[in-house]
Amino acid sequence: MGTNEILTLVVYFGAFIAIFYLFIIWPRRKQEKKHSEMLAGLRKGDKVVTIGGIKGEIAKVKDDTFLVRVNDNTEIEFLKKAIAYKVED
Repeated sequence: MGTNEILTLVVYFGAFIAIFYLFIIWPRRKQEKKHSEMLAGLRKGDKVVTIGGIKGEIAKVKDDTFLVRVNDNTEIEFLKKAIAYKVED
């Protein structure tokens, strides 16, 4: 292998890493940051949907979990990561 071939290989590899970062890693980090901010802003009474599709209202906020009221007599405890999004009224 000549020096030009090795240099070309390094340039292609660097371009591949840059494209991978721009199209996969960077948008995912941005999305995770937005989701974390949304979770930090959730309060009692907010309506949410879980990643499993369960709709409910936050009844209690704990350190790592939420108690979600799904009907008048039923509350289910979910990890904060399991909340997909907040329902805007």
